[in-house]
Amino acid sequence: MNSDYPKQYLKIDNICIIEHTLQRLLSHPKISRIVVVLAKEDPIFSQLNIAKNPAISTVVGGKERCDSVLAGLKALNFEGLEPSDSWVLVHDAARPCISHQDIDNLIDFCCNKQSGAILATPVRDTMKRSNNQLQILRTENRENLWHAQTPQMFKHDELQLALETALLNNLVITDEASAIEAMGLASFIVSGREDNIKITRPSDLNLAKFILSQQEYNVCG
Repeated sequence: MNSDYPKQYLKIDNICIIEHTLQRLLSHPKISRIVVVLAKEDPIFSQLNIAKNPAISTVVGGKERCDSVLAGLKALNFEGLEPSDSWVLVHDAARPCISHQDIDNLIDFCCNKQSGAILATPVRDTMKRSNNQLQILRTENRENLWHAQTPQMFKHDELQLALETALLNNLVITDEASAIEAMGLASFIVSGREDNIKITRPSDLNLAKFILSQQEYNVCG
């Protein structure tokens, strides 16, 4: 991102990306609590106004994504509910444009199917496989290929066991679904919106700003 700050603290309309994301999640009626996983000695998050929200707690993450997600899972308190019966959503802080409709669709699917699932969009572009020298080796068949997004939703205990097993076996885990897959457990795809972008490059900031403004206009207009 060509920045001295972690990308989640870059601003869109004078509000940090992570604040946009958390506001979107907190405003959903079915989300009651959020655990924000932070880098060790993070100096910024505690200074944000949203950090004072009683529905938000924080925990220190780890070296890899699976370490951090596992830390978040262990920090959850279900207040009388059994973790084995409880669902969790894992979402990227750098995806501030997630819509309530996509969250609804994901929650409804998982509860009805009683199985975990992720939001994803179908691959539309021609996919090329290259070697390390960037020479094209072949064109991949894009049928049934999807771009994985977040949130990803799974039963708490099922996901925790999958992540712990993956770490124990030194498996490369790029998202929560890959840990579930490694356990041989079923997970599904719920088709999501293409504007649920992950901010990765500097140009994504302007795109996210435009998407957020259009979403706000469609809600209020």
